[in-house]
Amino acid sequence: MTQYITNMFVYNIKSLDVLFTKDIIITNTIPVKQNFLVSIFLSWLPFFLLIVLFFCFLKYSQISNGIGSLFFGKSKAKMLSDNSIKITFLDVAGCNEAKEDISELVEYLKEPQKFKKLGGKIPKGILLVGPPGTGKTLLAKAVAGEANVPFFTISGSDFVEMFVGIGAARVRDMFKNSRKHSPCIIFIDEIDAVGRKRGTGVSGGNEEREQTLNQILVEMDGFEGNEGVIIIAATNRQDVLDPALLRPGRFDRQIVIPLPDVVGREEILKIHMRKVAISNDVVPMVIARGTPGFSGADLANLVNESALLAARCNKTTISMIELEKSKDKILMGSERRSMVMTESHKESIAYHESGHAIVGRLVPDHDPVHKVTIIPREKSLGVTVFLPKDDVFSLNRQTLESQISTLYGGRIAEEIIYGSNKISTGASHDIKVATNLARKMITKWGFSDKLGPILYTEEHQDFSLGNSVSKLKYFSDKTIRIIDKEIQLLVKENYQRAKKILHENIDILHAMKDALMKYETINSSQIDDLMSRKLVREPDGWNLR
Repeated sequence: MTQYITNMFVYNIKSLDVLFTKDIIITNTIPVKQNFLVSIFLSWLPFFLLIVLFFCFLKYSQISNGIGSLFFGKSKAKMLSDNSIKITFLDVAGCNEAKEDISELVEYLKEPQKFKKLGGKIPKGILLVGPPGTGKTLLAKAVAGEANVPFFTISGSDFVEMFVGIGAARVRDMFKNSRKHSPCIIFIDEIDAVGRKRGTGVSGGNEEREQTLNQILVEMDGFEGNEGVIIIAATNRQDVLDPALLRPGRFDRQIVIPLPDVVGREEILKIHMRKVAISNDVVPMVIARGTPGFSGADLANLVNESALLAARCNKTTISMIELEKSKDKILMGSERRSMVMTESHKESIAYHESGHAIVGRLVPDHDPVHKVTIIPREKSLGVTVFLPKDDVFSLNRQTLESQISTLYGGRIAEEIIYGSNKISTGASHDIKVATNLARKMITKWGFSDKLGPILYTEEHQDFSLGNSVSKLKYFSDKTIRIIDKEIQLLVKENYQRAKKILHENIDILHAMKDALMKYETINSSQIDDLMSRKLVREPDGWNLR
């Protein structure tokens, strides 16, 4: 009995051991399979997450940029609320006539019933035309700021896409949104990107661009009215715009914003100088007189360059010195003081620039000499600056001939001092300018007694070939020879006049060369001393060096 119980116990123990062993085997095989699947899942999970994040980011960018499947035809015009525009007419200067013409919009947007009672209609579109940087966009913002109405702004290039019909859809959507916020202003910057003449180009034009332009024409003067929606567009390429865009009923009024005159430049400088620290010695009119041809953007850059220069010199205010240096940098480029030149080369440049200054000072009806320098700059090795007293709108024959004589003054000075065999190539640009000036006097401005006041050349713009300029000739071979002789005679007369002036003032030529070799730059007061054969005064701050 005992043996039986023992055998049974052993058997049960073995059975349990077998069962236990089986359980262990079973429980050990299941986790191995699970760990293998989990490891595969975890190894591929980052890759799937990156794919999901990429598609989410792509979808978000499409929606935000308006190029998704549902947003492809939506307008890209940005709306500025009536309270977000702080610019007024007080922030715009140098275009008083343009401000007067466009101020009617402000009155209409504020009191539209005042015009409707009399049956008057405000222009649907106003085209601002002018060179780059004259303030066309700033003037449009000032209108919105004065009128305190919503302002939609968009660029002409935002309409055109590679898919046909998208630009037209965006135009429709833009006008639809603007009607909801009427009265409002739509400003289209650089409208020439979409408003160029139809049918131009070697391939017949861009079909998408032409459809977009057609939609703009329909929206501006179609069956559906746009009451209270005023369109202001800006361009510096009025000559390439389609005539249908400029007819009455669309862009009814064209306002030209030219480069500012000397009074306008002074007002613009005062506006920009309000934002920086200016010393008491700054005279805006002096800077305005020395910056003919500068736009409002150029003058803003001038003030900013002066502020940066004063900061580099650890100054707390901007003085005339920084403004003059910044003006010279913009006009002539940065100084290259690290450029190594021999004394003989510097002497040749000094004689060359002295020749320009002396001839320019003694010929009639020429701009006064403002500054002469032999410091190398990006564009030249030396510069003679002539500062006009007033803005010049037209030139007479005597002034043009004086300019030709002055242009050859540098070459003649080298010829007198070193001989004809040692004349340098520094007068290449002077010869080019003088020759072109003489050719225009003979063929375009009628300053030839033999040929008379007849136009012999005409500039023609060919829009089908990228707006290239070609010259059409309307004369025979015999006339060509006469023109060449007249140009040579005109140049020769003024060349001989400049040579005579320098021979008669050879002592001043040597004295001015010596002053330039010593001071490197001489101003108008020092030039007055030299021309009066007096002792040259030292420039301001020379003893502090």
